[in-house]
Amino acid sequence: MRRDQERDQCRSARVDPGADRFPSGLYDAVLLDRDGTLVEDVPYNGDPEKVRPVPGAREALDRLRAAGLRLAVVTNQSGLARGCFTAHDLRLVNARVEELLGPFDHWAICPHAEADGCACRKPAPGLVHEAAAALGTTPTRCVLIGDIGADTAAAAAAGAAAIMVPTPATRAAEVAAAPTVAADLPDAVGIVLARIRLTAAPQPARRGTVLVVRSDAAGDVLVTGPGIRAVAAGAQRVVLLCGPRGRAAAELLPGVDEIIEAPLPWIDAPAPPVDPDAVRALTDRLAEVRADEAVVFTSFHQSALPLALLLRLAGVPRISAVSDDYPGSLLDVRHRVPAGVPEPERALSLAAAAGFALPDHDEPALRIRTDRLPPPAADAGAPGYVVLHPGSSVETRACPEELATRVVRVLGAAGYRVVVTGGPDERDLTARVAAAGGVDLGGRTGLDDLAAVIAGAGALVVGNTGPAHLAAALGVPVVSLFAPTVPFGQWGPYRVPTVRLGDAGAACRDTRATVCPVPGHPCLSAVEPGRVLEALRLLRVPAPVAGGVAG
Repeated sequence: MRRDQERDQCRSARVDPGADRFPSGLYDAVLLDRDGTLVEDVPYNGDPEKVRPVPGAREALDRLRAAGLRLAVVTNQSGLARGCFTAHDLRLVNARVEELLGPFDHWAICPHAEADGCACRKPAPGLVHEAAAALGTTPTRCVLIGDIGADTAAAAAAGAAAIMVPTPATRAAEVAAAPTVAADLPDAVGIVLARIRLTAAPQPARRGTVLVVRSDAAGDVLVTGPGIRAVAAGAQRVVLLCGPRGRAAAELLPGVDEIIEAPLPWIDAPAPPVDPDAVRALTDRLAEVRADEAVVFTSFHQSALPLALLLRLAGVPRISAVSDDYPGSLLDVRHRVPAGVPEPERALSLAAAAGFALPDHDEPALRIRTDRLPPPAADAGAPGYVVLHPGSSVETRACPEELATRVVRVLGAAGYRVVVTGGPDERDLTARVAAAGGVDLGGRTGLDDLAAVIAGAGALVVGNTGPAHLAAALGVPVVSLFAPTVPFGQWGPYRVPTVRLGDAGAACRDTRATVCPVPGHPCLSAVEPGRVLEALRLLRVPAPVAGGVAG
């Protein structure tokens, strides 16, 4: 019976070696937890005879190998520190895993117990950094598949993507907080390959003038940046149509040659009335662009069809957009995107469907033009401070004032310098929060000034709002106080070291509510300020000290 099982477990997938290869992709490598993800979880297992792969593991891994992705195992093995097995036993168990599942390009192993306080034990990001370096890539080009919250947290803290494959032992709160959840390992592998396929396209011959559209707030424009850069790589000229709330972000995007600002009543909220004269004027302005084609970027809950009609009337010969609704003759490329895809990848996927791809040297991450940033406010002080941005244009996504005040107090006591930022209408809020021991820059920073302040920060503490995407574009770690009204996997900080805090399973989950439906904002107000301090330490953000920065 055992040999029959082994023949089944060792069977390679019948795959075409080139079937899932792409001209470029989101990832270079897939990192996998061992126990509970690749093989059945046997606590502190030092016996190779007890190794049992999860169903479909060999076939799933062979699909990744056939796609040209490198594979590494990232595993906590505290049984070594506890004396449950020896290093020799561990090598035998890992050798048995490779015998059954095929070779891995690297094994990253933490041998420590939790009390050791090491930098490698998940949820710390050390194993992810080690594996990425060993595979010749960076964490942002890796995706980690695991079965518990420590796995997804380690990935996030390193800036890697993560997919959770829950087991009966996985806690419900960990499943709720995961950015992506798969039914099993083959499903997780299918998600990885589908996301790569969705955003891959051959580099096109250079085209003429392309009109790109993203009409919404600053954060929405920022997350569309990778898609716009892909278009710019294949166009002679890029004209961006945006709304008034996104203009400042549009000014910072690479690849944009000209900006047209116009409100769109079917996008903006609160929606202004439709003005026929304004619509006619916009149509005429779009005609003046003489675009060879248009790519209309939208969020998952928006429709591109009203603008597509205006573009047709303006004489644009080729229009691409995401549309679940029947577009008739309004679209030449009607694209579909599965639910849950991160917004930057949604934009990249539309660009790919229209025939545009990022060049190989351009990482599919958020970026802004740092050459357009002013010097940071002198009051911020030397780089290394922590920026706390408590406000948001959407009430449900803001950090509760009482929590923000306590965070300033706790971080100050731990040696961090805290800079509090906010818009002109948030001056009173930032003054009250900063009074606990921070520097108040409320109302004194436009978007470019805010970006300059964030660029000098060791980390940003913020809700689900535009500055989180600015930090991602600048590579600044984020402590994300994320209200679950929208999915974290779609709207969380993209490809930047992140720690998510807050109740991911709160009653407001996925409601898209703009006013908190539960009194007291419990999804965030219950966060203890000490968790923010722990998050900064997990992200290895040092507290500045006199004469420099602590190591």
